[in-house]
Amino acid sequence: MNDRGKPTLDDVARAAGVSTATVSRCLNDPERVIALTRERVMLAIETLGYTPDFGGRALASRRTNTVGAIIPTMNNAIFARLLQSFQETLSGFGKTLLVASSGYDPARERQQMEALAGRGADGLLLIGSARPDSSTEFLLRRGIPFVGAWNIGGEEGYFVGFVNFGAARQMCELVIAHGHRQLAMIAGISHMNDRAADRIEGVRSAAAAAGIARADLPVIEAAYTFEDGADAMARLMAMTPRPSVVICGNDVIAVGAMQKARELGLNVPRDVSITGFDDIDLAGVVDPKLTTVRVPHRRMGQAAAEVLIKLINKQPVERRIEIPTKIIERGTLAPPRAGDQHGS
Repeated sequence: MNDRGKPTLDDVARAAGVSTATVSRCLNDPERVIALTRERVMLAIETLGYTPDFGGRALASRRTNTVGAIIPTMNNAIFARLLQSFQETLSGFGKTLLVASSGYDPARERQQMEALAGRGADGLLLIGSARPDSSTEFLLRRGIPFVGAWNIGGEEGYFVGFVNFGAARQMCELVIAHGHRQLAMIAGISHMNDRAADRIEGVRSAAAAAGIARADLPVIEAAYTFEDGADAMARLMAMTPRPSVVICGNDVIAVGAMQKARELGLNVPRDVSITGFDDIDLAGVVDPKLTTVRVPHRRMGQAAAEVLIKLINKQPVERRIEIPTKIIERGTLAPPRAGDQHGS
């Protein structure tokens, strides 16, 4: 390996016992290589963590001045503010941003990691910490600095974000303080999504502290879309007893739930209260305006860029930077109707 510890084409060839030309054919024209040899080469590539460089090898500085960001989706506005602030800060350091999305799929996220590494990205911004160990090990093996945003968890790496568990717990405590006992939650899909999982547990923790049994708090996991939020709301409103409040894992789900409540002839918040999470622009323009958790998107983006620049430059930096959230009370949360507090 070279002096940065990054495996080269020669390293792969030696490990697989083939020529560098054969390795190149495996990568560029695999059909021309017999299966047994191809498998041996691909195993060496995986073991060494090799990805082809994108011109960066020719640079004397061994820097491309590009930084990659892999976000779960480009269809949700919650990541736009973060990326805008992240890019603005990077620009001040002469860095160019490359953005990719994973679709909340760990395998696709790994593919994007490899693609950005191959293009010589000096560092990566990731969302959360829930990913296979092999993906984290790939970055560590390649010596690519990375920072996780949106939480401050994870055993490996550096993180800029907030405590999703605590923010969700505070929202649930507020709901209970308004007199609600018939609680329900529409959460994001928690598989490989530490943010969604932590918010579920935060709500359950506050409910348990208030003496509400886990079995009496229905939780439906849904994709972050208006349609899935509406479908989940319909299921909750068909339950007996019907929840007097629905705590949502993000604002998009919450607005979908509001639309479904209106279709069912229910008034928000007189008949059912609804809360969100994120405080995207939509939360302030729906009618009634949405009570939600304000997430520090722009501050996260700036701080994440600053941390990543320090890591790239091998400067000391804190491993965890916590930025507080804030509950924004608007018009979708009110005390339950008389009699609803006890499930009647």
